[in-house]
Amino acid sequence: MNTDFTPLPARPNLEQYKKQAKDLAKAIDANDAEAVRLVKKYHPRSGQALDSKFALSDAQLAIARQHGFESWPNFSKHIEALTRENSPISKFELAADAIVTGDAATLQTLLGENPELVRARSTRVHRATLLHYLGANGFEDYRQKSPANAVEIARILLDAGAEVDAVAEAYGKSTALSLVATSVHPKRAGVQIALMETLLDYGADIDGPAGVGSVNPALGNGRPEAAEFLARRGARLDLEGAAGVGRLDLVASFFNGDGSLKASATRAQMNAGFLWACEYGRNSVVEFLLQRGADLNAAENTGLTGLHWAVVGGQLDTIKLLLERGAALETKNVYGGTALGTALWAAFHGDPGVDYVPIIETLLDAGAEIRPGALEWLAEQEGRTPSVTARIAEVLRRRRAAS
Repeated sequence: MNTDFTPLPARPNLEQYKKQAKDLAKAIDANDAEAVRLVKKYHPRSGQALDSKFALSDAQLAIARQHGFESWPNFSKHIEALTRENSPISKFELAADAIVTGDAATLQTLLGENPELVRARSTRVHRATLLHYLGANGFEDYRQKSPANAVEIARILLDAGAEVDAVAEAYGKSTALSLVATSVHPKRAGVQIALMETLLDYGADIDGPAGVGSVNPALGNGRPEAAEFLARRGARLDLEGAAGVGRLDLVASFFNGDGSLKASATRAQMNAGFLWACEYGRNSVVEFLLQRGADLNAAENTGLTGLHWAVVGGQLDTIKLLLERGAALETKNVYGGTALGTALWAAFHGDPGVDYVPIIETLLDAGAEIRPGALEWLAEQEGRTPSVTARIAEVLRRRRAAS
């Protein structure tokens, strides 16, 4: 879901946006590259719109979507409401800002003046309630941040009557719990687990209204701590989730005595669970699944194999295990990266708490090829982390000299 929305000023002028739409339509007629980029990014039917006569209504729709609104009429109504200081929409926007900045006093004042505000919904396409904004996920990206007092903010909203399992139109259907569980911002702020505990204490359904749960999405978003917490609190686990959180006892329960899968599990779940087990260093699960026929070199839709994921996760012991079992070193993912290429990328873009140099050395010891241009690419990263760049460069030069 695209949440790269452009923020509105405190007092937007609708006439300015009408003019922007007219200018955009003219720019598309002139085949302006920036205008085409904007339309491709935000117009829901950009191919059709650009292939035919680009109408003013198309330009208006693209601008509405650029700001997070489903249609131009909705966008227009929102802007008009913001010009009225006491309108419900103005109050909702002020409350959303108070939540993401941790301004408890302003939030309490707004809720005291208008008790119905706690059940109101955004007029943007995601239709979030105020409680959803604690998830820092699935709505306008400029508001995706978690204050240190997020738990206090959550209690203010819930004590005021917020519906704990209200569903927003984000990533299909999402509750506040599912958004918190899959978001990086509460994790970085150190409030993710406490927020989930608070929501559960106030009656949140741990598996969500649809029974799908947040364990697997949390694993897929790189939030293993959240997935483990939910599993400990009794979230429903399928084979994929059980493997991802390292519950070997549950993983084993999905197999018959002859090693075949029970009807309650699928090979797709086993393959996905194997990848998460590799990423999060669940070595006992990795070995168990390999013994029961998991494909060592199977990849998901991004082309990342278990070895790729173990590299991304910084799991040196898992990498050694997979290499001992014969994992393919030179398989490329959809980005063109081998396991070694993934390690080089992760050294600058992955978890800053992981030292990827031993991983790079392990892959080279196993026979990984140093691709042409690797040192040149490395030199371009020097401004990021000079000490890391120097260590990796020294390793690559030494290996090349020895080959």
